[in-house]
Amino acid sequence: MNIIRFKNVNALREEIFRTPLEQYVLIQLDDRPINLDPIFANRVIDVASELDSTLTYCWFRERQADGTLLDHPVNDYQPGSVRDDFDFGPLVLLNTADVLSATEHFTDKESSMLDGGWYALRLRMTIGKMICMVPEYLYTVERRDYRKSGEKQHDYVDPRNRAYQIEMEQVLTDHLSMIGGLWQQKTETLNYDEQEFPVEASVVIPVRNRAKTIMDAVNSALSQETSFPFNVIVVDNDSTDGTRELLENVEDPRLKLIKVSEDEKLGIGGCWNRALLSEDCGRFAVQLDSDDLYNSVTVLQAIVNKFRSGNYGMVIGSYAMIDFDGNPLPPGIISHTEWTDENGPNNALRINGFGAPRAFFTPVARKFLFPNVSYGEDYAMALRVCRDYGVGRIFRPLYLCRRWDGNSDAALSIEKVNAHNNYKDCLRSFELMARVRASMEEATKDGGFPLPPGFLPEDLFSQLGGDDHFTDFGDDYEDEEDDEF
Repeated sequence: MNIIRFKNVNALREEIFRTPLEQYVLIQLDDRPINLDPIFANRVIDVASELDSTLTYCWFRERQADGTLLDHPVNDYQPGSVRDDFDFGPLVLLNTADVLSATEHFTDKESSMLDGGWYALRLRMTIGKMICMVPEYLYTVERRDYRKSGEKQHDYVDPRNRAYQIEMEQVLTDHLSMIGGLWQQKTETLNYDEQEFPVEASVVIPVRNRAKTIMDAVNSALSQETSFPFNVIVVDNDSTDGTRELLENVEDPRLKLIKVSEDEKLGIGGCWNRALLSEDCGRFAVQLDSDDLYNSVTVLQAIVNKFRSGNYGMVIGSYAMIDFDGNPLPPGIISHTEWTDENGPNNALRINGFGAPRAFFTPVARKFLFPNVSYGEDYAMALRVCRDYGVGRIFRPLYLCRRWDGNSDAALSIEKVNAHNNYKDCLRSFELMARVRASMEEATKDGGFPLPPGFLPEDLFSQLGGDDHFTDFGDDYEDEEDDEF
């Protein structure tokens, strides 16, 4: 079976027309040498034919520099797998008729995108179609990226990739419009002073077994200079390395220590909920991780000022990547400048995070609460908040994110990375379904139905890929962000 190296959509169409027409075309998405297993073609074509799959892909192996083979499983595709960096592996089998149909009206601009139009092609092809992942290792590819997971974590917001990000945002926006999922935010008006709170702001620090770093974080929070009263709520999740004892010895009355026992089975999200629901929680709850720092004594004041300057359910700052000794690390400042008030809630479905530090108007956060997990809990909350409330952004650095060997995501296995991505794709699926339903209800409320042609209420699940595409995480997913949680 011939392999076509994908360059752009126009070149792919020309290659299809130049050769005898086949039901499927095998596309290579990068330049790494590939060795197909003898049964590869028979297996993937048989599965694709049986299921009438528009896009079929499979697990693969990576040959390392020393010649050893590393298994590389990939995730199932879900309705919310709309991020542009979804890992199909370097090979995908596409239904030829679907390729031609999806690209018939592609513009030259789409074909000349920095990714050749691949993102637009696969989003358009998968609307209402079957996507199949074969959980079998059927080929081997040379491994070239040897970076640890923590070093690759912020590729999607690397300032050097800004032009690419702009193009991919437009592709997703067009896709959401096509499936009736483009969100037009109707921001609810907030009255910050409607309720009484013990203090104006609380810095919230969940922690477990961070004796090496916790006092740096606590002192960074307590050193804040503000025109209002604030406190620091540390939720100690049954630490066993001396962290709790260090916290118990702090004499500053502004430190509020919540002691969690092991049998409560709390993840980071559950610890956040304990802080939010505490009687000590202030009007605004501001995040600080147990191994990170604020970069000045004015951060808390800047965040509250931002809340007070507008109508925001959530405020998010920017941060700088540093090593444990304070030296800058690439990609440097993470400002999430891809966010716009007009399209941010839509583009948030494409990217893997919102930024830091994150801060919430406490009544809004109490309304939704965090999922009790230790990875993606912040993304879940931010997705839900931005559907109904404005998000204020501070694009200058406020926060120092320290990368060191003690970070729980410093060197994750491919299985762990997949679990993380799988969960966030699930969150995107939930959010996308909810937005489409809400848009559909709004459109039908007054008897009108201004949705895309052919889009009917009963088509909702099929347009997004079908509810059979949701993944059952079972007991395999829990506490992924921090192994100590």
